[in-house]
Amino acid sequence: MIEQLYRRLLDRWNARDAAGFAALFTEGAHVIGFDGSMMFGRAEIESTLAKIFAGHPTATYVAKVRHTRALGADAAMLTAVAGMVPPGGGELNPAVNAIQSLVMIREDDEWKIALFQNTPAAFHGRPEESAKLTEELKELVRPAS
Repeated sequence: MIEQLYRRLLDRWNARDAAGFAALFTEGAHVIGFDGSMMFGRAEIESTLAKIFAGHPTATYVAKVRHTRALGADAAMLTAVAGMVPPGGGELNPAVNAIQSLVMIREDDEWKIALFQNTPAAFHGRPEESAKLTEELKELVRPAS
């Protein structure tokens, strides 16, 4: 269930569905964006993403889950690596590779995201690590048809 919830999150982003994206979060969720911006609560997540999606075409995520872990019966965390393919493009943009972390909790028998953090995979001073991650993520990019 942990990885499925994460995949639904990426699917909603890739579909540019602000309401569907926000619905995956708890009412009081916290999101930390790639640029350090923060959103608090489902309503702010939805309204912020609606503006982003309306303002310009967004890139498509590809991702690979690195780690999942239960934090008890009603909590779990996930860490993944993610890349983005620009609109109309067929190649990954290495400048926006990221490490994504989620904390999920079960509320009323339904899993929701309580925290989502999207951190740049900059690997300062280690260009070989950046290149290695880019090559790994390139394998996930579907060729344009």
